[in-house]
Amino acid sequence: MKHIGNLNPATGSIGKKKRIGRGAGSGHGGTSTRGHKGHKATSGYESKRGFEGGQMPLSRRLPKFGFSNPFRIEYQVINLGILQGLSDAGKFNGLTVTPEILYEIGAISKRNVPIKVLANGEITAKLHISADSFSESAKQKIESAGGTAITNG
Repeated sequence: MKHIGNLNPATGSIGKKKRIGRGAGSGHGGTSTRGHKGHKATSGYESKRGFEGGQMPLSRRLPKFGFSNPFRIEYQVINLGILQGLSDAGKFNGLTVTPEILYEIGAISKRNVPIKVLANGEITAKLHISADSFSESAKQKIESAGGTAITNG
């Protein structure tokens, strides 16, 4: 507990500040610690974004190539072998497989990202699979096993 007899000033509140630009005797007169000439020596200096002092900026040194398609659709992929394994484990109540069911049992990690079913692995269960997209071979395997491939939207 502090009493009136042992109060101290706040840390950093007392101490001699170096006042620049107040004559040669101050130790920081003349150029006021800004050096001689140059852009940074003047008042109102603001560097441009990416400016590297005249050196070729990184954004111009790196090669630019390729193309990023703004309309590309990123799918979550699930293979038929995984669906067969989940069916064997009794994870599907009934024969219908929807994106919501796959999300709830943890087969896919994101809820609102489109799903594509690929033909890796074999399927023997007669499942009615609902997804955003199917590979042609996956659709054939599902239908040959007696199931249906239902495309959403």
